[in-house]
Amino acid sequence: MNDLPPMNALRCFEAVARLGSVGRAAAELHVTHSAVSQQLRQLESLLGLALFEREGRGVRLAESGRLYALQVREALQGIGDATRALRIRPRTGELVVTLIPSFGQHWLLPRLPRYLAAHPGRRVRLQASLDLQDLRQAGAQVAIRMGQGPWDGMVQEQLFTDQLVMVAAPGLNGGALPRTPAEVLQCPLVRSAESWAPWCQLAGLPEPSPEGGLWINDSNLSLQAVRLGMGVALERLSLVDGLLRSGELVALTDLRAPYAYPYWLVWPQPAGAQQPPLDFIDWLRAEARRYTAELEAAAVAAR
Repeated sequence: MNDLPPMNALRCFEAVARLGSVGRAAAELHVTHSAVSQQLRQLESLLGLALFEREGRGVRLAESGRLYALQVREALQGIGDATRALRIRPRTGELVVTLIPSFGQHWLLPRLPRYLAAHPGRRVRLQASLDLQDLRQAGAQVAIRMGQGPWDGMVQEQLFTDQLVMVAAPGLNGGALPRTPAEVLQCPLVRSAESWAPWCQLAGLPEPSPEGGLWINDSNLSLQAVRLGMGVALERLSLVDGLLRSGELVALTDLRAPYAYPYWLVWPQPAGAQQPPLDFIDWLRAEARRYTAELEAAAVAAR
């Protein structure tokens, strides 16, 4: 290890080689121009050769520095990757779960206290993202995903299927809520990426015109707009079930359209991967069964 140059000198060299400027490298590294120049001189003195050719007030890589710059960049990238992997690696007793924000907020979080109460020593880290997370790169042991799959290299187990329901705030239009599907479509509409075709087919109605109305690409924002009385929305039942129970929202009709994208519990194949605690998987299975049983019981009671 005695051949290793100082890390600061390598970082300065890599930045100047990549950016082609001592000034730009200094700005990127948040140090002074003279500090970068000093680190370059120190590195060249240690190596016993010139890495750059000075051209007036600028510099360009000498032939001796080109290959070295590539090798140093790869080495620094490797150190950075190793550091990130170590930082995101679950701690002892920690559970890391990736999921989409809307499901986390409206379905998982209200139920999570039951798991935490049963496992007081467990540290749970939720990583919410709209992007499909690579579990290994994210340092996560398990994901809750919505879609059709399959996901390569993953064990996947369906949690439950969802439905689409038409909802509104109880105070919409002064409390004079629509009573039929046709009247629903005459209300101000809060639209999202969800297709209204399945619900409209059940109602025997044409889809509403895409012109006008409020369009939102995030379920949490869409639900907030509905709660503020800005219109009616077709939403996943898993997201609005708690709001319906609390009375913050009301279902405008009994129509529930099947949703094409189930929820899945996903975790890496065993070989060389961080495995999720089995107690969490068992708990989530039980919560999914409880949820679907409650929906079925409510549907029977409403008949």
